[in-house]
Amino acid sequence: MPAIALYTCPMHPHVRQPGPGPCPLCGMALEPLTASTDTAPNAELTDMTRGFWIGFVLTLPVFILEMGGHFPVLGINRLVPMNVSVWIQLALSSPVVLWAGWPFLQRGAASVRSGHLNMFTLISLGVGAAYGYSLVATFAPSLFPQGFRAMGGAVAVYYEAAAVITVLVLLGQVLELRAREQTGDAIRALMNLAPKTARRLIPGGEDEEIAVDLVRIGDRLRVRPGSSVPVDGAVIEGASAVDEAIVTGEAMPVAKSVGDRVIGGTINGTGALVIEARAIGAGGTLSRIVAMVAAAQRSRAPIQKLADTVAGYFVPAVITIAAAAFAGWALWGPPPALAFALIAAVSVLIIACPCAIGLATPMSIMVAVGKGAGAGILIKSAESLERMEKIDTLVVDKTGTLTEGKPRVIEVVPAGALSEAAVLGWAASLERSSEHPLAAAIAAAAVADRGPGDITVVEPTDFMSITGEGITGTVGVRRVVLGNARLMADHGIALGDLGARADAFRSQGATVLFLGVDGQSGGIIAVADPLKATTRAALDRLRADGIHIVMLTGDNAATAQAVGRALGISDVRADVLPEDKHRIVQELRAAGKIVAMAGDGVNDAPALAAADVGIAMGTGTDVAIESAGITLVKGDLAGIARARALSGMTMGNIRQNLMFAFAYNAIGIPIAAGALYPRFGVLLSPVVAALAMTLSSVSVILNALRLRFAALD
Repeated sequence: MPAIALYTCPMHPHVRQPGPGPCPLCGMALEPLTASTDTAPNAELTDMTRGFWIGFVLTLPVFILEMGGHFPVLGINRLVPMNVSVWIQLALSSPVVLWAGWPFLQRGAASVRSGHLNMFTLISLGVGAAYGYSLVATFAPSLFPQGFRAMGGAVAVYYEAAAVITVLVLLGQVLELRAREQTGDAIRALMNLAPKTARRLIPGGEDEEIAVDLVRIGDRLRVRPGSSVPVDGAVIEGASAVDEAIVTGEAMPVAKSVGDRVIGGTINGTGALVIEARAIGAGGTLSRIVAMVAAAQRSRAPIQKLADTVAGYFVPAVITIAAAAFAGWALWGPPPALAFALIAAVSVLIIACPCAIGLATPMSIMVAVGKGAGAGILIKSAESLERMEKIDTLVVDKTGTLTEGKPRVIEVVPAGALSEAAVLGWAASLERSSEHPLAAAIAAAAVADRGPGDITVVEPTDFMSITGEGITGTVGVRRVVLGNARLMADHGIALGDLGARADAFRSQGATVLFLGVDGQSGGIIAVADPLKATTRAALDRLRADGIHIVMLTGDNAATAQAVGRALGISDVRADVLPEDKHRIVQELRAAGKIVAMAGDGVNDAPALAAADVGIAMGTGTDVAIESAGITLVKGDLAGIARARALSGMTMGNIRQNLMFAFAYNAIGIPIAAGALYPRFGVLLSPVVAALAMTLSSVSVILNALRLRFAALD
């Protein structure tokens, strides 16, 4: 038996239930917990749309009959006598209220039974009062006292109010459900990118077309020019340019060659590639992005607590105000006082429907998270999105964050009579067991830059990694140490004149590794990691926004200061051990700073988790990404500036929504209760109250959807 899909509420993400239906807390339609490529409208939207159109057709003649009776010039009362009109209104409005509006009545009753009063409580009370009153007035008018009778002794009916309110609420629900469908466009766009087939290489050099679901890690796959990359992998043959715009937000294709990572769903350019599958199914980048975006859209921002607190008191307060309005009109209103009292009470119940307050935050969050995903900004939680606007300090790791994270050897300086090949061979042998980024640079230099024929690389023994200092081990019969000056001092190795050479390289921004062999200085290796092309402009934009930049690095102070000067960073912390990053973030927060930390390595994870907002480079490790609240798919600091812009726009949008929703109720409720009647003789009709309530919700939805078109750069 297939598993039943779980559904959740966009306003109450902790609600989980198998299958669709209304939320037991707020009555809103539940949404699938798992994202789907299905673009068909959900059952709730289909039902509401059908109910709206049928209700509209039936309500129109009811409205004309009732409203036309107030304008004698139209002559409707002569065509349809009043006693006949009442029965026609009953016949036409009953299916509108009892069929099209049945979901609202059900949810209202359920809210009373559960004790979770919500918007449907007010709607069902208002519609039920107008319709129930009209039924009694139709079948047993003699039961009504004089206070309900107009001149001539007739008892008015309000079928048109019950029907129009139902149709307008249905219209609001249809618009809301359609807007919520649109917030999933970014997810569906990503999911639809995933290719359905792949071309797997088979022995003999040929390839076969298979379903992507059959691809396994390690399979070799051919990617033809112009086709989609089937799964995450690494290039093992060929070169091309790949369009990664849908994942990273970067318009320019990215050059790919042997060893480079490719992402499933991106589009290959004119070159042919052979890749090795590295991640499939739920482990692929697209699947992880979809899961992260879907979870973020369901998360709640701290500002939502304000709306929740208000909503908790709002419905009981509105019912109290409606009862007070009824009593006031009944006691002091003009004839027919009780009829006016009913109109005022129903108008208060309908105009005060808190759907605008409930939608104010989740609609903006859902749209913003989708917008961010399309720009290569993956937001893990609404809380991170809200906090991002408030940060005043950005702590950045150097390697892989400010720099490309692809260091290369620029110089090898041997000591004494040793050769460059010997120095590089010992270093490359030792680095074979290391996962540090510098290890790859030294290995690449040993194999490619200096020719494999000149250098001997062997497997080391007694290998040991010393955090923050370097590595040691035995290469052949030699005891080799490779790392910073602190490691050399720990092993009693004098640097001699190599110290001055090292300082010269550091002043140019290079990282220097010292090599020691059998207790003697063996030489130095200078490694440079180019700065990312967008780093300086991104930092300048952040500084212009008042953000203080702090750079952390394990590099020597001279190297760190050189990089800082190139990027305009004055607050540079060098010789930082991994555990120091976490401590520095905590110290900054303790000093009252609101801190964002950007990093990409395993050793950045504690600091990312400790920061107010952790920002992981998408090119970094899984541990860093899991520890962060925001991930930049492209691994580019320009994404931080875009993320902050998105945060500011989103929070501004939410504040606008909440301000409008609260102001609307603050103004609308007194008017509905009859505050304007003593001076202006104006008493709001329940129909006008329903229209105003619907327009308030629509305005909040439309305001939130504006974020889809906001420019982040």
